[in-house]
Amino acid sequence: MKMEKVWAVYWSATGTTEKVVSTMAEEASKRLRLPLEKIDFTLPCMREKVFSFQGTDLVFFGTPTYAGRVPNKVLPFVQSQFAGNGALAVSVVLFGNRSFDNSLAELASELESHGFHTVAASAFVGQHAFSDVLAAGRPAEADLRQAADFASQVADKVSSLTALPGPIAVPGDPEAPYYVPKGVDGQSAKFLKAKPKTDPEKCVSCGLCASICPMGAIDPADVSSVPGLCIKCHACIKRCPTHAKYLDDPAFLSHKAMLEQTFSEPKVNVVIL
Repeated sequence: MKMEKVWAVYWSATGTTEKVVSTMAEEASKRLRLPLEKIDFTLPCMREKVFSFQGTDLVFFGTPTYAGRVPNKVLPFVQSQFAGNGALAVSVVLFGNRSFDNSLAELASELESHGFHTVAASAFVGQHAFSDVLAAGRPAEADLRQAADFASQVADKVSSLTALPGPIAVPGDPEAPYYVPKGVDGQSAKFLKAKPKTDPEKCVSCGLCASICPMGAIDPADVSSVPGLCIKCHACIKRCPTHAKYLDDPAFLSHKAMLEQTFSEPKVNVVIL
């Protein structure tokens, strides 16, 4: 099939999804000798318009996995702000070394429902947003090489198509329940209302945390105040230059400890062509 442009589209609070999706799109762009364009819809200002594609576009579309699904506060934007109009799509999810559960199936299903034709899919491991040790440093160089190799195969597949394919078969149930976080005691860990705190001795009031919060939840006039919805993405915690942001909710800390104790064995990436 004749393609005219490659796109990298992603929601990426801590940067791991951006790394993988960008690597894939850049490789496909080179292999197909086509221009590349990127849409980062992580911040609220990028979620104020509808992005429309066309049948000559190849779109690498990525989100992280939250509780085994596409993040529930991100999903409405996926559903309402992207019109495929026959574009070919590659579904990409990142997961923090536990499992991607049903997130890949859900993303592929949503893209198909909104005018995209899925031709491939993948789930890649990225450092868990909650942890400094769980899948630390991933996606690493080897992961990104695999992402590039996968994108080359996608480019070759697309080039050889003579007609629109059926939806790519992806394991999982797009309507399955969300994963229920557990603590070290095996009981449900409830920390939905937890919000990051600020160490006043470390904070220099640079305002970075407020400017990068995907939900616009942090008050830019007083960054110690979080009046909006916090989805525990950890953008503010991971990217604070003075390490002033932290979460100390007991249920959250217990869940984090359980993850680190239970899921330390490195997981492998999954690619579907």
